[in-house]
Amino acid sequence: MTLVQMQPRSTNANPVHRTVDDALETAGPQVCDDMTVEVALAVMASARAGHLLVCDEDGLCTGLVTQARLTAVRDSTAYTDQVRLRDLLGDPGPVTSPLTTMAEAERTMRYRRLDALTVVDEQGSAPGVLALAR
Repeated sequence: MTLVQMQPRSTNANPVHRTVDDALETAGPQVCDDMTVEVALAVMASARAGHLLVCDEDGLCTGLVTQARLTAVRDSTAYTDQVRLRDLLGDPGPVTSPLTTMAEAERTMRYRRLDALTVVDEQGSAPGVLALAR
């Protein structure tokens, strides 16, 4: 399992004490929770992303949705074009702090078998997502 290293902010970071924040560049696509599933899939396709950060009207991170999950919802028999992202979010899932060490984040992702881990700061904003390299 190899974590994506976007663009390190500090080239002097000690690899042993390197934090999640050192590996983040941007949060990537963020969308509001009132977006429909179809629009979210279109945003993902245009951004060539496998996931979207979902935020509420105050800009606080409320979860992460993947293309696989949205596709499964869209293809289900209960789907209507009125389904919003907020309807899909329950537990926001695992999150980590920007101050978490990379080693600890990698252990969490391995243990929980995660492809992506949302990074949330103390204000509830999502400065980024730590994702596996493909």
